Amino acid sequence: MVWVSVLVAVVLLAAVATATAWQVFQQVGRTPGEIIEYGKRRLQGHPTLQTVALPALEWTRRRLGEPDPAERQALPFDVPPLAPNPATPEPAVAGDEGTRIIRVGPQRAITRIGVAAKMAVDGSVIEIDPGDYVADVAVWDRAALTIRGTGNRVRLLAAGASAEGKAIWVVRRGRVTIENIEFIGARVADRNGAGIRHEAGDLVVRRCRFIDNETGILTGGQPDSTLVVEHSEFGYNGAGDGKSHGIYVNRIASFRLTGSYLHHGNVGHLVKSRARVNRIEYNRITDESGGRASYELEFPNGGVAEVVGNVIQQGTDTRNSTIVSYGAEGYVWRRNELGLAHNTIVNDQPAGGSFLRVAPGAGAVTLRNNLFVGAGKVDDSAAADAAGDRMATWAELVRPAREDYRLNLKARAAWQGQAAAAVPDALRPAAEYRHPRALRPLDAAARWPGALQSAPP
Repeated sequence: MVWVSVLVAVVLLAAVATATAWQVFQQVGRTPGEIIEYGKRRLQGHPTLQTVALPALEWTRRRLGEPDPAERQALPFDVPPLAPNPATPEPAVAGDEGTRIIRVGPQRAITRIGVAAKMAVDGSVIEIDPGDYVADVAVWDRAALTIRGTGNRVRLLAAGASAEGKAIWVVRRGRVTIENIEFIGARVADRNGAGIRHEAGDLVVRRCRFIDNETGILTGGQPDSTLVVEHSEFGYNGAGDGKSHGIYVNRIASFRLTGSYLHHGNVGHLVKSRARVNRIEYNRITDESGGRASYELEFPNGGVAEVVGNVIQQGTDTRNSTIVSYGAEGYVWRRNELGLAHNTIVNDQPAGGSFLRVAPGAGAVTLRNNLFVGAGKVDDSAAADAAGDRMATWAELVRPAREDYRLNLKARAAWQGQAAAAVPDALRPAAEYRHPRALRPLDAAARWPGALQSAPP
């Protein structure tokens, strides 16, 4: 048996050394080490193949100098370098600054966002031209504001600066909408530097990106505040201490997250919400290769949480074996009801874990037509109202190495005629996530378990 392993390893090593194989790796966007880890996952449930192939894959990994998962966790957290900004500033228009519309840009009369924040009055619209705004932090303190980037790549680079030692932007109060802005590199003394610190009021964040911050968005705990995040991206956030997260919502009235992409957390969670009411719908919440998130989605104090149509994935370098957690820090709200419907929840951790963990004391727990992939279990499932959930193997998915977790044609043919379980109105999906940061409306009722209903190639 040993000689078979050696032979397989030699064949693998020869293959990855060829130009053709390297081109394949480049096309799929994965390193040889990542492909090897994927191969190990695909071997789950095949004891005979594991006996032969796992030693061969491990020998190949060592020969290629690729670190194993334990070694990767000891390495510095890898954040891709910031690329040059190709944005071209908009040409200035003479006399276009006023009390309601305030235009900011490298070629405008007002070149700094912080200056515009001080000029703003209730109802102002701040329009920001494309470009890099370095150490240009601001506090927004008006009853109503709209702040938007007017083109591609309006980037706010913290570069060591922060507003009040808290964030790149602090939103103090009011009804505020922020669109088309990138928040990059927030760091503060308490290691909780946010792209946006939302202290009070009603905040809508739309088509924004939060990259390499200690926390992407951090809210205060005002009980009447609300947060809506749509079509936005959160990547490579977290200080590495487990106390800072991609999105961290404190005890506010409501939180809604729609059509967004959250990935590559640094020890903290991708999403953590203590809000009274939560709606998490049609997102891609995937830690992916190199991510070190703990929970992907957590509701530590319960509340009402409707989780519909999301793709949720835990990577091999996770710091916690649970993917979705509910009530782990004690229930504080009068209503504590969790509903998960038509989510695709994937565990890439070979040792397994919990797809869902619900702490004792929850009210209604409703599970409908979720698709679970990988090694793991649903804890406390006996206490849940569950119907239509399915387990899938890696071989039943289109392209799991690239996070394409649609059921392939063979799997769909095998499951033909197995009707999806009936779903309560509040949990019935009306769309599916389309990468990146977009939605595709469903033209009919969801037919297959999981989040992804569109036909595979």
